[in-house]
Amino acid sequence: MAPPSGPVRSSTHDGTAGVLIRRTRRDAGLTQQDLAAKVQVSRQTIIAMETGDYAPSVYLAIKIARVLRTTVEQLWGSSTS
Repeated sequence: MAPPSGPVRSSTHDGTAGVLIRRTRRDAGLTQQDLAAKVQVSRQTIIAMETGDYAPSVYLAIKIARVLRTTVEQLWGSSTS
């Protein structure tokens, strides 16, 4: 069976990663539109990630982490590690 295509809702849906993305983006002085343009997605995609309604692909997560000068683990990693 092929994996679903298109947006995927976050399985945890607790918003932790979204809060970290929003905070890190703001600390970097970027608007949602700025970040969206830098990683080549729509502003709505950034909004959905920040609200926990969208889990990005690994490729997109890496692009976001690079733009925000952090790591994927810091943005999406488990807080229990």
